[in-house]
Amino acid sequence: MGYLLKDSVSDLDELVDALTRIAEGGTVLDSRLVVELLEQRRQTDPLEAITPREREVLALMAEGRSNDGIAKTLWVTKGAVEKHIKSIFGKLDLPTTTDDHRRVLAVVTFLNAR
Repeated sequence: MGYLLKDSVSDLDELVDALTRIAEGGTVLDSRLVVELLEQRRQTDPLEAITPREREVLALMAEGRSNDGIAKTLWVTKGAVEKHIKSIFGKLDLPTTTDDHRRVLAVVTFLNAR
């Protein structure tokens, strides 16, 4: 399997090399495409600002744990968990509203980003 951008196909040596690798059972993927895909991933990662500890808290929220349950699991105080959750809500831009449940929205964001 192979995928080259049009510019790469115009370079005969690169095209022949790619076809040879594919014929031998290899895979060819244009390096510029890989860079572009990785850059796009970096720009759209909603969890990029979340710290490792906040990720742990968010993962436990996704398991359905209460703040008390998260605190016991992580050996921290309930207050520390509440601070982490408040920080998560801020970093995910989940303001307090009467229409939405921020905890559920944070978990959905976490699960979609995985």
